[in-house]
Amino acid sequence: MTPLQIYLPIAELSVNIFLILGMGFAVGFISGMFGIGGGFLMTPLLIFIGVSPAVAVASVSGHIAASSMSGAISYWRKRAVDVGLVMMLLIGGTVGTAAGVALFTLLRSLGQLDLTIGISYVVLLGIIGVLMAAESVRAILRQRAGGKADLRRPGSHTWFHGLPFKLRFKRSRIYVSAIPVCVIGVIIGFLGAIMGIGGGFLLVPMLIYILRVPTSVVIGTSMVVTLTTMAWATVLHAATNHLVDIVLALVLMVGGVIGAQFGARAGQNMRGERIRLLLGLLVLAVGLRFAAGLFVRPEDLFSVRMLDQ
Repeated sequence: MTPLQIYLPIAELSVNIFLILGMGFAVGFISGMFGIGGGFLMTPLLIFIGVSPAVAVASVSGHIAASSMSGAISYWRKRAVDVGLVMMLLIGGTVGTAAGVALFTLLRSLGQLDLTIGISYVVLLGIIGVLMAAESVRAILRQRAGGKADLRRPGSHTWFHGLPFKLRFKRSRIYVSAIPVCVIGVIIGFLGAIMGIGGGFLLVPMLIYILRVPTSVVIGTSMVVTLTTMAWATVLHAATNHLVDIVLALVLMVGGVIGAQFGARAGQNMRGERIRLLLGLLVLAVGLRFAAGLFVRPEDLFSVRMLDQ
């Protein structure tokens, strides 16, 4: 093993330390710019370089939490976080994360975890990427035509506006039921735990398109929620499945924390619709790459692996 190589004990793999640092920095930058945890990109990247899906999902949770903390602090200082909305999302997010880790453990015991993660990425990233990119292009075209590109439509209501337990979120300037907010939290926590994604790439469009939260508040709010749910997922994965590779997580954290600061500054200087377009294209690209890995015939048709005792 050369001096530039480090050994990952849980992943049982030797990798170049600068490769991992670079991956952490790049994903951290994206996390800070778009207000997402970055796991939707980091988990596939680790799988592409040979880390098993189970270890990748569990270990990336710590990296996501660290990157989100760095970016969240930056947005907090600029008062771009809706604290009330964060608290309601976390009520559902905590429950969803625990349920996701439980299903993760069950699928791993049945030997179906790797396939489930792969198919989930292809379906989820493909749908979200296409929808976000298409909507953002329409918003940009409306703006160039002299129309409003703002997606929030004050006075417009959907069926969930009639639900009880309504709360007013002053920072976001919305008045909605706590029920859909908690449900969104459950979904984000569940997918984050089972797929190794911070959930931000889903939370951001949900808050914008469903709850009509302003983009300027969404990114900071998303980072705080991602930080908490991913920290909780890391603890549960470490205690339940013992798959968190501390060496891998620490190296990713170093690069991620630095990258998130630069990304947060870059994101604050970009228009909302352009941020959504770039994010949609990035999500779609990762989904297509994952699909290629699932359906292209591999060179080695068989592999040998040790069964868990």
